Amino acid sequence: MQGTLFVVSAPSGAGKTSLVKALVESTPNIHVSVSHTTRTQRPGEVDGVNYHFVDKDAFGAMLNDGAFLEQAEVFGNLYGTSKHTVAAKLKAGVDVVLEIDWQGAQQIRRQAPEAVSIFILPPSRMVLEQRLLGRGQDPVEVIRKRMAQATEQISHHVEFDYLIINDNFEKALKEMQAIVLCQRLGILKQCERHSTLIKSLLS
Repeated sequence: MQGTLFVVSAPSGAGKTSLVKALVESTPNIHVSVSHTTRTQRPGEVDGVNYHFVDKDAFGAMLNDGAFLEQAEVFGNLYGTSKHTVAAKLKAGVDVVLEIDWQGAQQIRRQAPEAVSIFILPPSRMVLEQRLLGRGQDPVEVIRKRMAQATEQISHHVEFDYLIINDNFEKALKEMQAIVLCQRLGILKQCERHSTLIKSLLS
């Protein structure tokens, strides 16, 4: 049975990565896709776990080979999702989550219109800035750029299927879990999953 492709987007600091991590840890048969990026590796990040860290030449070669399902430039860094890796997981019946920005989500909608998209909002701009400062990972000028671009990012929330406000983390996580469960209970997947039972009930 084909897995479901989930696309999760948010402005930086909305809590997207923490929510997706908790979703994957608490939900069976779901996998977060590890993107390729030219961004500098941050303290505590692991190559192949958080991202596949590559230089611009390697990224460009993959792009020329058509290796990416989607790709985008964010704050001067390049990001891309491996087409082969995602397709293999979905074919194996595993749900896949893509953590990508709104530009990548638009590309996914064109190539995979069946994908389910989720946008995460912070409860306020003040909280968003506090979260960015609290991470202690980016210099002040980068945080200013992220806040300046947050409005444009947030304006694309209407393009998504679901909207979650990450004010209370546990509540937001339960809402994400509910979206995944809802997709798994869809009629086509349930009929395929329980085909033997349905045949016996109709005989």
